[in-house]
Amino acid sequence: MSETTAPVTTAASVASVSAAPAAGRARAARIALRTLTVLLALFYGVASALPKLIAHPTAVESFDTMGWGSAAMYLIGVLELAGAVALLVPVLSGVAPIALSALMAGAFVVQMSYFDGENAATPLVLIVPLALLAWTRRRSNADLVRLVKRRA
Repeated sequence: MSETTAPVTTAASVASVSAAPAAGRARAARIALRTLTVLLALFYGVASALPKLIAHPTAVESFDTMGWGSAAMYLIGVLELAGAVALLVPVLSGVAPIALSALMAGAFVVQMSYFDGENAATPLVLIVPLALLAWTRRRSNADLVRLVKRRA
């Protein structure tokens, strides 16, 4: 008579097999969020802030149309650049998307008020990934509060 042996499955081996795909998904999610963060930082720093900070004619024309002048153009450019940099700073990565979302809400109102909604969808579309980043990085806000309280 021959004996057959069945493989013994332990709880630890089942857990390690099921943890591998979960770890892979978590790593893929972290990479996707980092990529999104870098892309948003590049957009706000290069495509949005830079034209305002170098007084590109299209930016100057837009702010002249609104009657806001160059001071407002430079201020908004600096705020966008600061938001872009803050997206990449770990302790500020939770508050930066919130601040940029507020800036985008203002941009939406401006588009509707002064430009008849011509590009009003752009700020709304940008709020979606910013909200995702704000949600996923909400713990860094607690770290920031602890850091500020410690220094106060």
